[in-house]
Amino acid sequence: MNNHFPPGPPARGPLGNLPQIRRDRLGLLVNSVRNYGELVHFRMATRHVVLLANPEHIRHVFQDNYRNYSKQTPGFKVLRAFLADGLLTNEGDSWFRQRRIAQPAFHHARIATFAKTMTTAATELADRWDRDDQVVTNLTAEMMRLTLQIVGQTLLSTDVTQEADRVGQALTVALHSANSAVDRLVDIPQWVPTPANIRLRRALKALDDVVYEMIRHRRTHTHTTTDLLSILMDASDEDTGETMSDRQLRDEVMTIFLAGHETTALALGWIWDLLSKHPVEAQHLRNELAHVLGGQPPDFDDLPRLTYTTKVIKESMRLYPPAWITSRCAIGADRIAGYNIPPRTIIFASPYVTHRLPRLWENPEQFNPERFSTEQSKGLEPFAYFPFGGGPRQCIGNTFAMMEMTLVVATLAQRYRLNVMPGPQAEPAPGITLRSNRPITVRRELVLPTTTPVSVSGPIS
Repeated sequence: MNNHFPPGPPARGPLGNLPQIRRDRLGLLVNSVRNYGELVHFRMATRHVVLLANPEHIRHVFQDNYRNYSKQTPGFKVLRAFLADGLLTNEGDSWFRQRRIAQPAFHHARIATFAKTMTTAATELADRWDRDDQVVTNLTAEMMRLTLQIVGQTLLSTDVTQEADRVGQALTVALHSANSAVDRLVDIPQWVPTPANIRLRRALKALDDVVYEMIRHRRTHTHTTTDLLSILMDASDEDTGETMSDRQLRDEVMTIFLAGHETTALALGWIWDLLSKHPVEAQHLRNELAHVLGGQPPDFDDLPRLTYTTKVIKESMRLYPPAWITSRCAIGADRIAGYNIPPRTIIFASPYVTHRLPRLWENPEQFNPERFSTEQSKGLEPFAYFPFGGGPRQCIGNTFAMMEMTLVVATLAQRYRLNVMPGPQAEPAPGITLRSNRPITVRRELVLPTTTPVSVSGPIS
């Protein structure tokens, strides 16, 4: 049995591996697994970090022994700066109560009622494109607006499209602040009037203004909706009868904005980017839409038959998972694969890294939706593919997100080819989420919905 940390890249000087991580997060993590194995140690100044790439080890931390691992990590600490005690960041009994309260809003039968809203929002976007003579589109911004509209109408029963730019800009500032804080050697309290903290306070105020106005309006008007906000407002503690305060509601709505808006928009951006660069797979997708939908907008009942569309989405999220990394902190000592995990060790698990393991995925850098066919994905071990996390803390909205992406892709792909513009291409920019380093800009090409599949020249890759 080994009594030391796992192997890893040399950590030189007082900062250890921190300068390497700052230069190239994705490259360092992927290459370290290739060079040192599926359990890798890094030193970031005084912090010891262990990256888990092996699905069995990830399952141990996030499912089998999850009670020994908290979210008291630098990444979650900075997320709490604007999410506070929302469902994503909270822990313990308080988190369990929140999860139990929120679960009914994500019940399968409830989610099914959201399908029409999602398709309508995507159709309205395509209709707007039809009227727009400017065919070059900032797709990143469009997907952000679309998913904000959908999450507002479905989970909050509120039209927030007028606030899309303000919310989007504020979230960008908040996430940039979170990204910077993760790499910082010395914690700088938010009350210190640095330029970054001033920008963050302004961004949080903009978000708070939108969210508190939403709550105030719902408090002062009779509502008959059964959306997530209503469920949270009406819920009471089984023992005390206490209901959620405005501050608690604010934390949950802010979490919805991030988890239900940002990540889905990013996933959609990467999907269109990949389809543009893989025309054979894009044509297979359109052929399925022609066969299944016959030129009509998709609805909930069509979802089981949109099998290739689902494969495209899953494969895109394999290559570019929006929640590309997550972390935990060891509470007590543990052992993984014979190596000691002392208390306070930070654990990283990255779908981006594990989704690229050659022993799990043949030609892992290749875009191949067929790897998610029933036959090819048979026997894939738990946590070999985990874009929505896993274990007790798996994303509560995973079914909602998959339905949303499927309906949006099916609606827009019937009417448009979205061709990425030539020139410098968008590359992943890893932070709290996996954004692109520049907007994904496309040229829209109108196509007519058809009932006739088109012959595809070339095999599916």
